[in-house]
Amino acid sequence: MRLRNITGSKEMIAENEYVIHEPESYRGVFVKEIFENDRPLWVEIGTGKGNFIEELARRKPEINFLGIEKYSTVLLKAIRKYAEDPAENLRFIRMDAEYIMDVFAENEIGRIFLNFSDPWPKDRHAKRRLPSANFLRRFQKLLLPGGRIEFKTDNRELFDFAVEEAKAEGWSFLYLTYDLHNDPEEMKTNILTEYEAKFSAIGNPIYKYIIENPKA
Repeated sequence: MRLRNITGSKEMIAENEYVIHEPESYRGVFVKEIFENDRPLWVEIGTGKGNFIEELARRKPEINFLGIEKYSTVLLKAIRKYAEDPAENLRFIRMDAEYIMDVFAENEIGRIFLNFSDPWPKDRHAKRRLPSANFLRRFQKLLLPGGRIEFKTDNRELFDFAVEEAKAEGWSFLYLTYDLHNDPEEMKTNILTEYEAKFSAIGNPIYKYIIENPKA
């Protein structure tokens, strides 16, 4: 889907108080320096328009949240909506996940959320997929022992790929479903993303797993 560019979006993000600028300078001290507390840090990679992480942050005020989004136009929409009712426990970063090791330190994150990530369908781009072994190895370092990744998508090929990659890397599956919206218990706490609402409305099943960091 082609993104409609918002003129001046990069400049507006650069001046926004809810966006962390030069995030590399907070590597290892996000909780202490940005949130000024000692609570756990959870991160969503690919925040989109922010529906998911903004709602989750309000439901869990005891957790610190960071939303990562690489597209300025999309992130601007998220922070504009967020500014209408901001929470103290959520901030945003504009960056490409490729550079995540430059921004976060080992054992800094408690949970990572991947919602409707780019499938990168061509085989030669497999390493760019966020649930690939390439990224799982990075996430393993950044997550605490016992830390989790929660992944949702409507793309069956991507989900099958993600499951196999996680198994091969030794991650433990705490939850796995090929039809999330027909699981009454899980749906009690499920937060719809923009894409999830769109795809489920036309009958696409939603796939989800929760995996646990194998690091001891």
